[in-house]
Amino acid sequence: MDEDMIQSAQTGDINLLYELILNDPYVFQRIDDVPFFNTQLHVAASAGHIEFMVEMVKLKPTFARKLNQAGFSTMHLALQNDRTQAVVRLLRFDEGLVRVKGTEDLTPLHHVVQTGNVDPLIKLLAVCPEAIEDVTVRDETVFHLAVKNDMFEAFQVLVGWLPRSCHESADRWEEELLSWVDIGGNTVLHIAAIRNRPRVYANFPNQVNY
Repeated sequence: MDEDMIQSAQTGDINLLYELILNDPYVFQRIDDVPFFNTQLHVAASAGHIEFMVEMVKLKPTFARKLNQAGFSTMHLALQNDRTQAVVRLLRFDEGLVRVKGTEDLTPLHHVVQTGNVDPLIKLLAVCPEAIEDVTVRDETVFHLAVKNDMFEAFQVLVGWLPRSCHESADRWEEELLSWVDIGGNTVLHIAAIRNRPRVYANFPNQVNY
């Protein structure tokens, strides 16, 4: 991406964006042909330039799911940089962005669980509850990640959300995901025992067979 393109995204200059398109109508197509690329949409989402980001999504929707060279999507970057409004607008465009897998198969939902940021966690679950099924390259569920990263509040939110969810798969999720075994053969309760986290036991649903 040339300097003018970078500048347009970093500054949120929509006029400059269209000047560049006028000079080179195929500029986005060439970028889209590259498997991994830090597009203008990635840059704008990281910087929180909402209007520019929305304009880019309209012009090139495929950029929203594209991974950059570090294995991050636009949603990953918006969350990493605490760009709440960017996250909201991206969700309005495509709720499925919550399930885009980046490096090590980490999704945006996995990211907010690892950081313990409860507000976006609740938002992401509300718009895309199916994302709770996604596991990492190490077969870790969101529950594994919450306990491994000592994010107890996030763990409470996740466990509390399951019985309140109206999704048709909620009962299955509660049974399967809380007894899920990661690549090391550990359930969530195994991880809690290894890390000596008794609060996890106190908040664990009694009906789950583990």
